[in-house]
Amino acid sequence: MDSNRLKEAYQRLELLDDRLSYKIRPRSSGFSSPSPDHLDAKLKDLAEYTLELKDILREFMLAFARRQSPPSEPPGGTLV
Repeated sequence: MDSNRLKEAYQRLELLDDRLSYKIRPRSSGFSSPSPDHLDAKLKDLAEYTLELKDILREFMLAFARRQSPPSEPPGGTLV
């Protein structure tokens, strides 16, 4: 597991949550229907959130799939 990559992906997820989650949460708007402009803006926010979330999830998967490289040999080769 690549801990640095995992940490960066988690930070990106937190930033995404802070930046866009409140925009895509459903809100009760009473009995009125939203305007077409409002629907377009919500759809744009949802698309941006979805695409960025897909990239972050890919980073999580790569972080878990990547193995840490084994410790390198000391200078001068191995001792016998």
